[in-house]
Amino acid sequence: MSIMRSVILDTSFILTSVRQKIDFFNTIEGKGFQIVIPEQVLREIKGLGAELALKIMGMHKFKIVRIEGKDADAAIIKFAKKNPLAVVATLDQGLQKKIKNRKMIIRQTKKIEIR
Repeated sequence: MSIMRSVILDTSFILTSVRQKIDFFNTIEGKGFQIVIPEQVLREIKGLGAELALKIMGMHKFKIVRIEGKDADAAIIKFAKKNPLAVVATLDQGLQKKIKNRKMIIRQTKKIEIR
């Protein structure tokens, strides 16, 4: 039985993907990952009024997770520590430095990459 691996997305990753017209949902799912989005990230995106991002998210399946934390970064860090095999999708350099997990980033060629 295979355990589906998860990728937790942060706001910067979602908004950049939408801006650069990257089909991040299908790309991530195609690599065999389950997409996880913290409630705090959803709140940030709604607060920014990023309607296109919300519309794209509404067309796909993902797991919304409730994690204690004052903001999205705190929640993602907590999730990453509890789930060391989870990949963290972020473009936030500060957040990347605080997490030991593998990271999913976007290269200038609009290519999603795990490192």
